[in-house]
Amino acid sequence: MSDPQTVSAAVAKLYNTYPFPSDPLLDEPPPGYNWRWNWLSAYSFCTGQKPQRQDIRILDAGCGTGVGTEYLVHLNPQANVVGIDLSAGALAMAKERCQRSGANRVEFHNLSLFDVEQLPGEFDLINCVGVLHHTHDPIRGIQALAKKLAPGGFFHIFVYGELGRWEIQLMQKAIALLQGDKKGDYRDGVQVGRQIFASLPENNRIVKYEKQRWSMENHHDEHFADMYVHPQEIDYNIETLFELIDASGLEFIDFSNPGFWQLERLLGKAPNLIERAQGLSDRQRYRLIELLDPEVTHYEFFLGRPPLIKTDWLEDEALLAAIPERNPCMDGWPSRGFFNQDYQIVNLSQEEFEFLQACDAKSTVAEILASIQIELEKVRTLFKQRLILLTPS
Repeated sequence: MSDPQTVSAAVAKLYNTYPFPSDPLLDEPPPGYNWRWNWLSAYSFCTGQKPQRQDIRILDAGCGTGVGTEYLVHLNPQANVVGIDLSAGALAMAKERCQRSGANRVEFHNLSLFDVEQLPGEFDLINCVGVLHHTHDPIRGIQALAKKLAPGGFFHIFVYGELGRWEIQLMQKAIALLQGDKKGDYRDGVQVGRQIFASLPENNRIVKYEKQRWSMENHHDEHFADMYVHPQEIDYNIETLFELIDASGLEFIDFSNPGFWQLERLLGKAPNLIERAQGLSDRQRYRLIELLDPEVTHYEFFLGRPPLIKTDWLEDEALLAAIPERNPCMDGWPSRGFFNQDYQIVNLSQEEFEFLQACDAKSTVAEILASIQIELEKVRTLFKQRLILLTPS
């Protein structure tokens, strides 16, 4: 399938048949958070400091049924949000979702990524999750969106990885072969796929992978169809991913799961190999990591448009003068044990807990340390753990 209009029509047909994601509609704000969609937390991740403004414009590019859009509105109470999608059926659900939960600072447009220039103005944050890899020309898509990113803004992207989706690719091809002339009939494709899984031996590799990774969400036909009978999909590896990133003309900031991309996680027991890897470029090191741990089902990362002012807080004088406040993406606070922005359990010492309690977004680090006994290096660790945001005084 190579004709752009044919691809777009096929993708729109899929999502009109199976609006995605299929998360339930709620009459209240959605539970929890995704820090990547919270401007304060995402900006701090990308620059090291709290943003100066929160009255921003956000674009949810390829918003589907509005699950991410709804979070973007509720997690950013001063922002105006725009959602675009080429599926009218998915947009209808997105509008209902946001209306019911009170996400009223949002507007929707039935628009392709490739036509995003029709929207007025620029955006401080662009969110594009699970979309570019379903277009006929991801490079053209990322370039179109990049043109709408304001200077100093950030672009959050999620695309598929080929190594961790190998079994999915096999199943996609098997369903297509059995469908034959009925390929493009997505309800038939879901039925064929379900029958295959029901018939294969339990020890079959594809079956085991499905049960291990996807069976809970693929209980819904909408998710099953999106995964196994999608008419258009391009999966990436590190090399092709950075070809896409370079084409955007934007600056690569970081993967949003940086811990995964640390070579010490895999080769920490072989310091001689770590030393050998010092001569590799960042991209070569990323490639080595995914080759050694080929469970990469997707890449999630931030790009930015210069000028980007970044702070690492390595200078004690700057850190002492900074104004700290607690990261808004924490669950279970106030307590010495709670979930951080990645929903990982954090257990604080008593002094760390007291310091976080004193972070009122008014006092400097130096002023807090005048009454709370904690080493400055531990404050720096709290920042590295993304438990506090810092504002230069």
